[in-house]
Amino acid sequence: MGGSITGPVGELIDIVAHLKRLMKEDMEMGLEPPNPSPSTLHYLDGGVSGFASLDNLRRFIGDCRRCKLCQGRTKLVFGEGSPEAKLVFVGEGPGRDEDLAGLPFVGEAGKLLTRIITAMGLTREEVYICNVVKCRPPKNRDPEEDEVEACLPFLKEQLNLIRPLVICTLGRVAGQALLGKGFTITRERGSWTTFMETPVMPTFHPAYLLRNPSAKRQVWEDIQKVMKRLGLEVKKDA
Repeated sequence: MGGSITGPVGELIDIVAHLKRLMKEDMEMGLEPPNPSPSTLHYLDGGVSGFASLDNLRRFIGDCRRCKLCQGRTKLVFGEGSPEAKLVFVGEGPGRDEDLAGLPFVGEAGKLLTRIITAMGLTREEVYICNVVKCRPPKNRDPEEDEVEACLPFLKEQLNLIRPLVICTLGRVAGQALLGKGFTITRERGSWTTFMETPVMPTFHPAYLLRNPSAKRQVWEDIQKVMKRLGLEVKKDA
């Protein structure tokens, strides 16, 4: 069967396509389009799409007011690293240090993540580091469902633009955001799964390791699996 869709449904599809073309034209001209609601973002092709670069996506996000986390933030934390990274680390959200700096994983947990990356034979500049939500939750609480829904389309587009070979989720919140609410970090860490057709290795968050140093061995085992997938030389000890 062929032919175009007619009637109200066809008209709605045409309207959405027209809006997407206008948004793309605005970005190509250097204009910042208005901030649509999270539901509108989700409706356009099931998420945010069609951006030429991470910089264009960052400009589109702008001074985001799409969820209530904007009320208490100091700086929006978009992400940092190579736009051509083979490995992307995804955490849950910025903490106090990250909120002040506007950069991901710069506090004590971030320093530990940097040591892990160095032990892999890589640098922070060679990987990409980001979070599920881009504004600090009050008192470092877990992001709430509506906050994750508002920000997840942007994370998906970051991953779509980078096209990494491996995603490494850090902690329970990041694992549930990408892999579903049924994800359990203690049961599923260290086991390969997929998100957006990309291999995913879930492991413990560096902040958890600061509280539970004995878990470092498990994380290093997970990281070694990532290294093998990336074709890096695997060392016995971090």
